[in-house]
Amino acid sequence: MTWSSYSSYLVLTILVVIAPGPDTLVTLRNAFSGGFRGGLVATTGIAIGNLFQGSLVALGLGALIVQSQPVFTTIRWAGVLYLCYLGIQSLRSAWRGDYAAMDAEGAAASGFRRFREGFLSNVTNPKVLALYLSVLPQFLDPVRSTTFDALLLAYTVAVLGALWLVLLLVFVHRVRAWLRRRRVRRALDIATGGTLIGFGVSLAAGG
Repeated sequence: MTWSSYSSYLVLTILVVIAPGPDTLVTLRNAFSGGFRGGLVATTGIAIGNLFQGSLVALGLGALIVQSQPVFTTIRWAGVLYLCYLGIQSLRSAWRGDYAAMDAEGAAASGFRRFREGFLSNVTNPKVLALYLSVLPQFLDPVRSTTFDALLLAYTVAVLGALWLVLLLVFVHRVRAWLRRRRVRRALDIATGGTLIGFGVSLAAGG
């Protein structure tokens, strides 16, 4: 792989990772309830999920999953249900509005739960797998490219995605005093919940 080809891939990857999606919302959701540490743990789960899906594609297993309609459909509907579940949880938080009590609950939430939330939001989203399958082949030479080249491209997405989410967490941490206002928190929960459910509906529709 040439540096020119990899540079073009980097530009495309940056544009992809900064586009808001379920991973962004799950990170923010955990940052709102668990602070910087809570968001960071969720981000770690998302990054591991990205590495897992990227590895599947780089090693040739991703195409088999996509071609197996029952498996792909199962993953898709698991993603629909999980995104809708997270969205409903956010809307419930907005409805309750008792953020002092919820912050106490959030502080007591286990790191594993936040990690699991990030990991599952990523691996149950077949759009991530489809993205890898559609983008990676365009930057790989079928004759000269190696498995290492494929893994490099896949892991670049995971690393840049994690860095972007960490930068987002730093920003949220800096404006945490404003975000703690009840009216702001409620508006953010409503927006997050509605958007997560929207992503779920879009995934259900195959969009």
